[in-house]
Amino acid sequence: NRRKKKDDSILEIPSIPNPFPELCCSPFASVLSASLLPKATSRKKQVIKVYSEDDTSRALEVPSDITARDVCQLLILKNHYIDDHSWTLFEQLTHTGLGRAIEDHELVMEVQSNWAMEEENKLYFRKNYAKYEFFKNPLSFFPDHMISFPSETNAAVSHSGVLQMFLSSSTYPEIHGYLHAKEQGKKSWKKLYFLLRRSGLYFSTKGTSKEPRHLQFFCEFSNSDMYMSLTGKKIFGAPTNYGFCFKPNKSGGTRDLKQLCADDEQSRTCWMTAIRLLKYGMQLYQNYMQPYQGRSGCSPLNVTPMRSISENSLVAMDFSGHRSRIIENPTEALSVAVEEGLAWRRRGCLRLNSHGSPIAMSNMGTSIHRSQSWFHHKISREEAQRLILQHGLVDGVFLVRDSQSNPKTFVLSLSHGLKIKHFQIVPLEDDGKLFYTLDDGHTRFTDLIQLVEFYQLNKGVLPCKLKHYCARIAL
Repeated sequence: NRRKKKDDSILEIPSIPNPFPELCCSPFASVLSASLLPKATSRKKQVIKVYSEDDTSRALEVPSDITARDVCQLLILKNHYIDDHSWTLFEQLTHTGLGRAIEDHELVMEVQSNWAMEEENKLYFRKNYAKYEFFKNPLSFFPDHMISFPSETNAAVSHSGVLQMFLSSSTYPEIHGYLHAKEQGKKSWKKLYFLLRRSGLYFSTKGTSKEPRHLQFFCEFSNSDMYMSLTGKKIFGAPTNYGFCFKPNKSGGTRDLKQLCADDEQSRTCWMTAIRLLKYGMQLYQNYMQPYQGRSGCSPLNVTPMRSISENSLVAMDFSGHRSRIIENPTEALSVAVEEGLAWRRRGCLRLNSHGSPIAMSNMGTSIHRSQSWFHHKISREEAQRLILQHGLVDGVFLVRDSQSNPKTFVLSLSHGLKIKHFQIVPLEDDGKLFYTLDDGHTRFTDLIQLVEFYQLNKGVLPCKLKHYCARIAL
């Protein structure tokens, strides 16, 4: 009886649940379940191939949720490049001749998932100085004749006011103007009056009328991406070279493209910038502000943008005394620059070789510039314009190339005012010495390196200083 009572009391004790059920398993089963592994190991990885301007490529194994900015940062670290916040991942659709700069926050795998298996599309790693330039100088991107503000807004709108209206959820400026539109299923183009509003892009069926009954819907942007047309004239018969289009996600081909064409670069830049702001809104501003996070005094739409690396390294210096100093006064800097230019003319034409000993420029003056990143040898005018356009039409983007019309001269191709201008560099011979000049011999330089260095500090006869050079990087 005692034993029976003892057994009954044991049975009355509630059972305790096993806190480690995964340990009580078959000896043939895995002791650690997948749920116990860190989440980082469960992230899938894929291999992507990224190209550079010289068509070299590099394969990267990256997580499936990596952004375009993260890919750029990875390539910057692997190649030991300087991060001046202008590196961009560029998507090029080879078959249709379209391309676009992938936004920093976009997922690279989602971009590639929209590619068809038979298409040979590519990702390029390159500079794009115009990526966020509209945050620094918005009024140059939105000309007065193309933008209208709500009736309750005052006529005078400040620089920051324009952007605040674009980023606001309640108000949005209206962009309007003529564009050439490719008719669906036809080869012909038709010039129509378009209006961009928060609800989408419309065109007027009756002149420039903005009445609702005359407006017809053209496109919305939530399920499509905007591309720049790189070869619109050749492939689609576009009337100008300033084309852009909208490609729906998971598109079936060129028949689904909604193609437009502007009359000039300023008009195309205005339309494309406004549509970027409309589609992404504050996300673009967050992308722009990310490099400045942690700085003191950075308030929304009131940040003083950091100068580029090239600008930071080019300051007016005075080395005439025992100690060097930075010249802050612009007038003094200009006079010193003029004196330095005259000194270059009087200075003996000598440079140091790799061992540190002087060598005559007559032996190397014709080839010393070929090792510079800004020199592009024998490229055509069209190729130079394409290369500058890829780097962004910001004032001061430049390159130097051989002249095709005159083999003995060179050409400086420079971006200014959303246009690309070309200046001939003429060689001069004086007293048996060879010089180069941009201003008919008033300012002479013993080689192209001196010429470029001078115009990086002084605009002289140019519309602006040389700021960012176009380089063909290698991966």
